[in-house]
Amino acid sequence: MKISEIVADGRPSLSFEVFPPKRRSASPSDRDAEQAAMARTKDVVRAIAALRPAFISVTYGAAGGTTGANTCALAQFVQADCGVPALAHMTCVAADRAKVAEEVRGFRAAGLENVLCLRGDCPPDTEFPGDPAFRHAVDLVRALRGEGFCLGGACYPEGHPECAHLADDIAHVKEKAEAGLDFLTTQMFFDNNVLFHYLARLRTAGVTVPVIAGVMPVTNGRQIARICALSGTYLPPRFRAIVDRFGDDPVAMLDAGVAYATEQIVDLFANGVANVHVYTMNKPEIAVRIMHNLHGLVGSR
Repeated sequence: MKISEIVADGRPSLSFEVFPPKRRSASPSDRDAEQAAMARTKDVVRAIAALRPAFISVTYGAAGGTTGANTCALAQFVQADCGVPALAHMTCVAADRAKVAEEVRGFRAAGLENVLCLRGDCPPDTEFPGDPAFRHAVDLVRALRGEGFCLGGACYPEGHPECAHLADDIAHVKEKAEAGLDFLTTQMFFDNNVLFHYLARLRTAGVTVPVIAGVMPVTNGRQIARICALSGTYLPPRFRAIVDRFGDDPVAMLDAGVAYATEQIVDLFANGVANVHVYTMNKPEIAVRIMHNLHGLVGSR
């Protein structure tokens, strides 16, 4: 099922994200370790799929996509074995036309219908690698537009970390949408008002594709420091107080983080944001608790 059909439904929906194990070397011990890691990840996927989310996204990996083949294999497992629509991530950093074409063939052979088009992160302290034809996510969107996939893209309610001005970043989002995106998924945010203002600016700029809101339940104090360092995400005082009070207590922080994310999602649904994507970081227990909290709002599919 294509995600464009899911979001057109209009009903509140929850989706979740998983990440595959990294690719390892060809040595027997490393391959055995990778296979064991994939088996554990499939157990995670089964637990999340049992909740019947709208879809499950499968990440690709930073610095040129260190998990590419595993992304395709895991997305195929999500869809074929677990019966849940899959959204496979694809990055174009360090890619060339041949590599993109190869991955398209792999995705199609796996029966995948949905692709999230991302630039990906450059390796640290290096020049931008790869084919000059694939410097930005919009280049990947253009390359895949005629391939029959439902295409998604990322957007940043507080602006991309590498873009100095939100207006310029929104212009880039509009360029991606006009190149052929079917939907957008946001980076995490912790203040819903940030998203509401951003959506208004997107619509004013002429970006009309559906937007899926990305929510991350923060369940340990160290996690939030990494998030802020990477993305500069605004932390509202209420959320800071929660982290300050419970961040050193894993059990309490789990409860508080799930409760905060649940309240965020309820508020989003109440204000007309029907589709929410939860960054669960391969933790099915978080997905279970959030879906339990919201089962009366989301229902079954």
